Amino acid sequence: MKLEILAKRDSLDLQYAIISKIRDLINHKNLEPGDKLPSERMLSEKFGVTRSNIREAIQKLEFYGLLDSIPQSGTFVANIGVIALNGMIDDILRLEDPDFKSLVETRILLELKTVRLASLRRTEEDLKIIKEALDAYTKKVLDGEDAVQEDLLFHLAIAKASGNSTMNTFMLIITPEIITNFEKYHVCDKNLAYQGIEEHNEIYDAIKNQNPKLAKQKMKDHFSVLYQYCYNIKESS
Repeated sequence: MKLEILAKRDSLDLQYAIISKIRDLINHKNLEPGDKLPSERMLSEKFGVTRSNIREAIQKLEFYGLLDSIPQSGTFVANIGVIALNGMIDDILRLEDPDFKSLVETRILLELKTVRLASLRRTEEDLKIIKEALDAYTKKVLDGEDAVQEDLLFHLAIAKASGNSTMNTFMLIITPEIITNFEKYHVCDKNLAYQGIEEHNEIYDAIKNQNPKLAKQKMKDHFSVLYQYCYNIKESS
């Protein structure tokens, strides 16, 4: 799963680079709403990427309503003004560079939902994967090694067990940034890693016993330090 995360990071970087190039192309050629973009083949040759890379970038811009792809006809600039189009693309590109605190805050909100769903929907295979991640984290901590990635892999396994592909995708998107920035910001004291073993076990047990209320509370307890970091308050209840 670690390689999968890194590959996801690289794929997103490339996708956003292509989106930026498509925006520059639209501006350079003064394309108006309804104008046709070059073919995927031509764009792939121009940008030095694969056609599948081009297709993924175009699909994202379609999702935001900035491009229209018509089968057998091609891809066209949507019926939106150039200023608005550029503004929206800039917003999309900024989504790729959030501050660390926002990433952590989003992670907390997502995980309180995913752990509840995981406790309701988990399969025996899900439990096995979560337990393997927990054991890997425990071993690293007890050996005195950095267990940041193992910690996050444990949480990704829970997200997958939630059965909600959208939440799982969001976790895969934000997790690489958290891994990259963790050492830079030193949010958590390394001594908390030992405490994390117990907390992870409590979360796992709640999921295993299919107790969504307890699972959510245990996850909330686990994130108490991050809550204080993001909100500068101590959460109650």
